[in-house]
Amino acid sequence: MTGVTVGLPEIVAGFIVVALNAYALTGGADFGGGVWELLARGPRRDAQRALVARALAPIWEANHVWLILVVVMLFTAFPDVFATLGIILHVPLSLMLIGIVLRGSAFVFRSYDPRDDSVRRKWGRLFAVTSIVTPGLLGMVIGAIASGAVGDAARRLAAVHAGSPSSDGFVSIYVRPWLAPFPIITGVLALTMFAFLAAVYLAVAATDDALREDFRRRALVAAGAVLVMAGAGLVAADVYAPDVLRSLLGGGWASALQLATGAAALACIAALWTRRWQLARVAAAGQVSLILWGWVAAQYPWMIPSTHAIRTSSAPAVTLKLLLMGLAVGAAILLPSLAYLYRTFARAETTAMVNGEP
Repeated sequence: MTGVTVGLPEIVAGFIVVALNAYALTGGADFGGGVWELLARGPRRDAQRALVARALAPIWEANHVWLILVVVMLFTAFPDVFATLGIILHVPLSLMLIGIVLRGSAFVFRSYDPRDDSVRRKWGRLFAVTSIVTPGLLGMVIGAIASGAVGDAARRLAAVHAGSPSSDGFVSIYVRPWLAPFPIITGVLALTMFAFLAAVYLAVAATDDALREDFRRRALVAAGAVLVMAGAGLVAADVYAPDVLRSLLGGGWASALQLATGAAALACIAALWTRRWQLARVAAAGQVSLILWGWVAAQYPWMIPSTHAIRTSSAPAVTLKLLLMGLAVGAAILLPSLAYLYRTFARAETTAMVNGEP
């Protein structure tokens, strides 16, 4: 990542990544909660699921504001990138959208359905399954972009439209870019990261010591899974995404980033081991954020490697200026509102605990 030029396109692209980072740390952890809903075991199984529901209930829908912000900024500031991703990756993106809708519906119906345990269990299973599939698809989309497969498919599609003879069919252009070894590994990595985040957050949120220990152990196991999948991703990148691997292991900023990510991972494991809950939460969020920014830095200056650079695929400067003005006004409204929402429900949770309410 040398010769960085910062202008309006790079600033807007940076805000897109910031919003994606916020979604990973909030909405991503919500998806991870669904993993632990499915894997609830032992004598405190019902209590584990109740904790997941209690942690998600006040804020799960508000967290999607960050994903909406990513989409709006992308199609406003980088319309060609938005169009290419929407065409080449329309299958996984559509499945993601369906998963988000089904997951939200299942969560609401489970929470407010009459006390029929069999029906609630069915909604709970749907909530858990969509919580696993949806983040996996998100990771696969990122892996397809990073590997260069999306850019390659876009070039082949353009050649077909130009009348060049080609044997490329639907599967070759619209399925193979994301249903391939590297994107699949990236999808599993995203899922394990979100499960890791959720386990740490739930360990912090638990008030019962035994329940907190349940999620502490799950967080440690998930931390190991993240390490394994990150290693598998590097091995797969050597074969399927060599440009990404060269950037990640290229020295300079890459070495510093890898060291920082490793330090955050070790700090989180140490904090969990010694039961320093707040430090564990900060370190876990830092680790996931550094992994995300590592991907962004590895493919800079490309939005879609080899076809769409940040600077050459951006909208006119006047559009970017108006977008940044809108972001400033929106942030002045959104950020205090979200802070008030979180503070209100945190206070309500504390009051309920003091009064001994469920």
